[in-house]
Amino acid sequence: MSENTYEFLIIGAGPTGLGAAIQLERHRGNWHLFDSLSYFGGLAASFTDAAGFTWDLGGHVQFSHYQEFDRWMDSALGPEGWYTHVRESWIRMEGKWIPYPLQYNLHRLPPQKRWACVKGFLECSQQDLLKVTIRNFDEWISATLGEPFNDLFMRPYCLKVWGYPISSLDHMWIDERVAVPRLHDVLRSICLNEDYKSWGPNRTFRYPRQGGMGSVWGNIGGQLPQERISLNRRMVEIDPQAHVLTTDDGMRYKYDYLISSIPLDHLVRSAPGIVAPELGDTLVHNYTEVVGIGLEGQPPDWLRSMCWMYFPEDSSPYFRVTVFSNYSPYNVPHPGKQWSLLAEISGSPYREVKRDSLVDDVVAALKRDGLIDDTAPIVSKTTRHVPYGYPVPFLGRDTVVNPILREFEKRKIFSRGRFGTWKYEVSNQDHSFMQGIEVVEHIVNGHEEQTLHYPSRINARQDNPFPYPEWRKGS
Repeated sequence: MSENTYEFLIIGAGPTGLGAAIQLERHRGNWHLFDSLSYFGGLAASFTDAAGFTWDLGGHVQFSHYQEFDRWMDSALGPEGWYTHVRESWIRMEGKWIPYPLQYNLHRLPPQKRWACVKGFLECSQQDLLKVTIRNFDEWISATLGEPFNDLFMRPYCLKVWGYPISSLDHMWIDERVAVPRLHDVLRSICLNEDYKSWGPNRTFRYPRQGGMGSVWGNIGGQLPQERISLNRRMVEIDPQAHVLTTDDGMRYKYDYLISSIPLDHLVRSAPGIVAPELGDTLVHNYTEVVGIGLEGQPPDWLRSMCWMYFPEDSSPYFRVTVFSNYSPYNVPHPGKQWSLLAEISGSPYREVKRDSLVDDVVAALKRDGLIDDTAPIVSKTTRHVPYGYPVPFLGRDTVVNPILREFEKRKIFSRGRFGTWKYEVSNQDHSFMQGIEVVEHIVNGHEEQTLHYPSRINARQDNPFPYPEWRKGS
């Protein structure tokens, strides 16, 4: 066997590629991993700006649906390498702060809007959803949460997150992503004037003490045999008939199986002859602009316990702002003397971002929203463009994506991960990592991939046991 022939090639050193490499190393497989970047982590990587502030490529936090994922996270940083937080997230609208999720905290709204939302909830509770025609996400929201709530919050906020109207989104991906409240809890909050903040799988989460979220994946990548890893080497072409991958330095690598976590539309273009190239063009995604603002001093007292905040109104360019120094004091170069805010802005061909003025626009909005004042000593302004932000669950997504995946698998090419499967409902770090592990188990032992094929089942549970206990007994 020549040095350029492998049983498995892996494209991408993010969570999915690293999960696949870990499982192949357990099996003592003959594998090699490529990434065009010089570091591990992919979209979960971190970077340090010129002023010494640490930033992630978005407001990343870590929570899990899998015990196996948790074990690897523990091993990556050790028991002392994490901070654990109780989520405190808020919504800025109507000139005030409202605890997230809004549907559980309507008592904070003005009386007329509060009643309109409750009336909508009541009307929804009296109808049989099985008899309602639902064609898209917009209609799903109106049918489950009511038209007033949809108009007040969901339509404007989702447009800012996705970059596309929610009438152009499918609704089969919801799972744990949208809180559908019990009427009992809605009315209780209103009658008792009581905040409810504990909904959701990320109500507690953890974050690395040092190095940002990327430190996790850097440490995991560092535990693998480095001779099996080629960073700074980009795949430029795949010959699916000859099972040959070519990199940007002209090297050719023959494989039996290929596991890819690059965006599926890129894979379609890179491996001609499997599906029609125009199918890749139908896959919809947005981009994200990350703006980091580093400041001297300390945040005001009311911000010291906040995690992140949502902004549905057009007056704010960002859809989310994270008090990033609250995740870890070591996200700033001088802990205790500085703090930081991370803003996220989504863009798309439908909703373009004004990048030339973006930083100034963000700073001005942070002042209008009361997060910083006019005298705030800003010492760092950092931006990062993320070309692939969210895999948009466009109408008919599964009828396009699933056949593409099957055609590639017939040629022993397995596309997995956040943009590899284009399934937003299983695109968190834990989902992506386990997709890498599970696809190896599928190829090697014929096990069914739980995360890819049963996302609702996975998301309905937390701390799922490792799905292959019979194999682990002999490991």
